[in-house]
Amino acid sequence: MTELELKYGCNPNQKPARIFAAEGVNGGRLPLEVLNGRPGYINFLDALNSWQLVRELQRTLGLPAAASFKHVSPAGAAVGLPLNESERRMFFVELPLDEVNASPLACAYARARGTDRMSSFGDWIALSAPCDETTAALIRHEVSDGVIAPGYSNAALALLKEKRKGGYAIVKIDPDYEPPAVERRDVFGVTFEQGRNAAPVIDPALFDAPVTRTRDIPEAARRDLTLALITLKYTQSNSVCYARGGQTLGVGAGQQSRLHCTRLAGDKTDLRLLRENPRVLNLPFREGLGRPERDNAIDVYLSATPEGILGVDVWQEYFTYRPEPLSPQERRMWLDGASGVSLGSDAFFPFPDNIERAWRSGVIFIAQPGGSIRDDLVIKACDKYGIAMVMTGQRLFHH
Repeated sequence: MTELELKYGCNPNQKPARIFAAEGVNGGRLPLEVLNGRPGYINFLDALNSWQLVRELQRTLGLPAAASFKHVSPAGAAVGLPLNESERRMFFVELPLDEVNASPLACAYARARGTDRMSSFGDWIALSAPCDETTAALIRHEVSDGVIAPGYSNAALALLKEKRKGGYAIVKIDPDYEPPAVERRDVFGVTFEQGRNAAPVIDPALFDAPVTRTRDIPEAARRDLTLALITLKYTQSNSVCYARGGQTLGVGAGQQSRLHCTRLAGDKTDLRLLRENPRVLNLPFREGLGRPERDNAIDVYLSATPEGILGVDVWQEYFTYRPEPLSPQERRMWLDGASGVSLGSDAFFPFPDNIERAWRSGVIFIAQPGGSIRDDLVIKACDKYGIAMVMTGQRLFHH
């Protein structure tokens, strides 16, 4: 395939629209094949960005990886570590624990989707390895636009083709394809050209020299910092990413203020951490309530205005009995018990207030480029809380 005509571009009025192989690239052939459905312009932007992310994660960490993308940024990304029973329930995985854990790729997908289930509604999925039947069985039950992977088993393909009344978008990409070293784009009739962002080496060895008094960064934290930075490499900037346990916990993308990135990602991380609370895991949902409705109910239940679903006239729509909301004190006590969270930033922290906000969400490991005139104040803030911080010297802007 050399060219694929699309229904329209970003918006219905933007016609004509197509993707095609640039002259002299890959022998004039697209490196992908549409196996089912009709992906759109934004779908392909998500597909190609998310594929780069999961490919790099697997190459770097040696584990299958998955990502959930919305509007050209990840809602979540993860590698294939086994789930425990609480995570199985929290991520709405209906398969038995031993069955899902037999597929590291399925575990990666469950974790990626579980980062921010509200944002992942209607997502694009990327898988670093050929999709197996177990992973397809998880995808089958989620609201999603499409998936990209280097291959699909016959059983997985059959399951996925049943989604969206047979219209689910399924894309196969050539895992050996490498793009040119120089990339171009047009904006307002002006062509931009730059070297592709392939040079930064992001791997666990990057974190050997913390600049803080706390210098111990264990192997699990190095994995999570690597995950966070690779995720940021394909996230609309400014961006900050919190991670723990081989998965992202919260991604703050596309904010003009670095502190707002940290707050947004931190607020998402808090919601993700609070979902582990037994009171949330055991919410008495009505039988037959759909996943999106449960996700929305949990989001409101954990918000500052839980009366939106706990009001006298509405709780019956969601629950078999009215659950008590978590008090501010209970929320703070639970979050104060959180620890071991890693944070990556795509550019330097200009003020120590970012560290203060990160610490409130359990962050004790940080990787950021450094280079601010206030680096000393940022280091001092880390030392105050016993945080280990590395300055990588690598900025990871993505636009």
